[in-house]
Amino acid sequence: MQTPFHFHAGTVPLLISMPHAGTAIPADIAAQMLPVAQEKADTDWHMPALYNMAQELGASTIVADYSRYVIDLNRAPDNANLYPGQDTTGLCPIDTFAKQPLYAADKLPSDAEIQNRITLYWQPYHQQLQYELTRLLELHGSVVLWDAHSIASHVPRFFQGKLPDLNFGTADQKSCDPGLQKALLDCLAASPESQHYSHVFNGRFKGGYITRQYGQPQRHVHAVQLEMSQCIYMNETSPFAYRPDLAQQVQPLLKQCLESCLTWVRQQGTQA
Repeated sequence: MQTPFHFHAGTVPLLISMPHAGTAIPADIAAQMLPVAQEKADTDWHMPALYNMAQELGASTIVADYSRYVIDLNRAPDNANLYPGQDTTGLCPIDTFAKQPLYAADKLPSDAEIQNRITLYWQPYHQQLQYELTRLLELHGSVVLWDAHSIASHVPRFFQGKLPDLNFGTADQKSCDPGLQKALLDCLAASPESQHYSHVFNGRFKGGYITRQYGQPQRHVHAVQLEMSQCIYMNETSPFAYRPDLAQQVQPLLKQCLESCLTWVRQQGTQA
């Protein structure tokens, strides 16, 4: 079986997680699915390319290999709704963001199949994520988990109108110390590049399972999710091409945000 993720161990107190960047669908699962699944439209496309500064910064990275259509690594294993009362896709999605069915009605994944996917794909990713957070915490005394995401700028199923360019989530400041959120706000206020992009904290996206589960500021683990609007770095229609001309404009700001996290967390580490 193909490894469920690619991992790089860094040297600084920063772990960048990309749980929705994968595109692989195992043949046996693909055989159950309708043709629309092969378009993989709801992928967080090109995340490793967009975050090409990660290794230069010394960050650890973990990138999913399998599509969120196989299993959503940013959902709870019991499939609890992240946003009660709002429409969301589940642990093993049965439709696309555009509400197109992924399976024929008689081929939906069974409970046993879902449990098998949890064992094969979900658990290894989360075990590696936990291991690396523990390692970095022991080394540095404090660590930032940055959960990297992107989504089409218009998805009527989930939000009205156009999404802001940069959507930061800190679970309403529960997944990180308020000082880290302030450091990011200060970075955005000071950066000339930020004037070209709209941003919001804890708007439509407050952080998914990973941010909420592992962000434990009382243990010196501080989690932030960034949901980027895809129109600022790629084409939003198939074949979803990467746009280096656009990406190069936002990457300096992205790097500044990561650097501000590192500056802040290193200060915490010396105090821990």
